[in-house]
Amino acid sequence: MKLRLAAAQRLKTVLAGEHFTPLGASDLADGRDRALANRLITTALRRHGQIDVMLADLLEKGLPARAGSFEAVLRLSLAQLVFLPDLGAHSALFLAVEAVTLDAKARHLSGLMNAVLRRAQANSARYGLMDDALLLPEHFATGWTAAYGADAVAQFATALTEGAPLDLTLRDNDPELIEALGAEPLLADSIRLESRDRAVEALPGYDEGRWWVQDAASAIPARLMGLEAGRSVLDLCAAPGGKTAQLIKAGYKVTALDSDGTRLPRLRQNMERLGYAPGVVEADAANYDPTSPFDGILLDAPCSATGTFRRHPEVLWNRSARDIAGRVTLQQALLTNAFRCLAPGGTLIYCVCSLEPAEGEQQVTWALDALPGLELWPIAPGEMTGLEQAVSAEGLIRTHPAMSPGNGNAGMDGFFVARFRRTR
Repeated sequence: MKLRLAAAQRLKTVLAGEHFTPLGASDLADGRDRALANRLITTALRRHGQIDVMLADLLEKGLPARAGSFEAVLRLSLAQLVFLPDLGAHSALFLAVEAVTLDAKARHLSGLMNAVLRRAQANSARYGLMDDALLLPEHFATGWTAAYGADAVAQFATALTEGAPLDLTLRDNDPELIEALGAEPLLADSIRLESRDRAVEALPGYDEGRWWVQDAASAIPARLMGLEAGRSVLDLCAAPGGKTAQLIKAGYKVTALDSDGTRLPRLRQNMERLGYAPGVVEADAANYDPTSPFDGILLDAPCSATGTFRRHPEVLWNRSARDIAGRVTLQQALLTNAFRCLAPGGTLIYCVCSLEPAEGEQQVTWALDALPGLELWPIAPGEMTGLEQAVSAEGLIRTHPAMSPGNGNAGMDGFFVARFRRTR
């Protein structure tokens, strides 16, 4: 019951628009309980679109208003009944009714919960055969089909249900460590663990700082800076620090900036574990005014994060057209100030973990028009050995979950990367 209540409370916050953070030891002390609770939550989030269809079928009057934890508990139980049959149907029904009974705002709906779940159990085989197209919100599916094609979008749905493997970036080339981790090489210094049986912190090499967690797509931008070692580079919106670590590894003198002071301690901890010591600045990237310009700037701009849906399925349902428009405006402000902070002849890399052209290709068009003295420095396919397909004719990079990096076979995050030079 404690597990079920913790899962329902966390899912309730996500349904209200919060970012999903897996339950930790402070929420549930037993590791097996945490794993099961997080499995329930992530399944409910990954299957959100299909569960919406089930709710419409099962609730003639729709979801009750002001019903406390009712919706969250119901979604968890439907996820278990239909998509996690190995957990058993009895516990899904019994614990759901008990959970809402313990909630003063939902206990009057315990009878409805029981009736709905019994109907769902009777129809579980039919629900289990729902079209995977229902997994993606219609507005995203339509836009992505136009941008990437129907075959890719069908693979997006599969990627959503399967989740993402664990990708790491190595501090040093170390074949023995790769073998000890049970990993496979991907692109450059990225490696992949298709599965693991322990926490990240318990993997070989963690305590010694021999690698850091970073999706293969996220590791691409920092490799494209193209400057000589020793040059000054500003990493804007740097936390938690994966790209900062890459830039230091490349030999640059790095300043890591982030406006969120609550994220900087994690960045500092990550750098300490890796043995790196960047300059760290807490400031707003839109108006930061350095004492001298930088030779290179990497702007990993705040975005809709739709490209991360394999890990964060909630972004599919918590992002609206208005949200994306607001982020586009912010990205333009950040690009403008990044240009101001860049020395003539310097390199600016702009990237977002978004699948939206408005946050990617369209921002390149805007920047070249709005910032005189900024020119595109096209990325050549030869710079992307193992992922040449991601490079467009214009020299831009666009990855998505239907692409496989190098020897990988489990996709990658959606990312957009553009490289510019300041000519004056």
